[in-house]
Amino acid sequence: MKIKQILTGVELVIADVEVELNGTLRSTPTLCAIMRDDNGKELAVPLNTPDGRPIFMNIENAIVSTEPIGSEKKNEH
Repeated sequence: MKIKQILTGVELVIADVEVELNGTLRSTPTLCAIMRDDNGKELAVPLNTPDGRPIFMNIENAIVSTEPIGSEKKNEH
């Protein structure tokens, strides 16, 4: 295994992602990479499946937010 390239401008976050599975709406904490597309729009790219299995980063899986990512009320613990 070797590192081909280090991506810059990518932030890792845990997002509460909502998804429909078998007709049921569910939400789950999901590891995501936050990045910008060529037009400057923020994208959240999930890095694991709803059941927690890791997946390769694929820009085709990106979730485009209608609001700037991070503008939601932050969960403070």
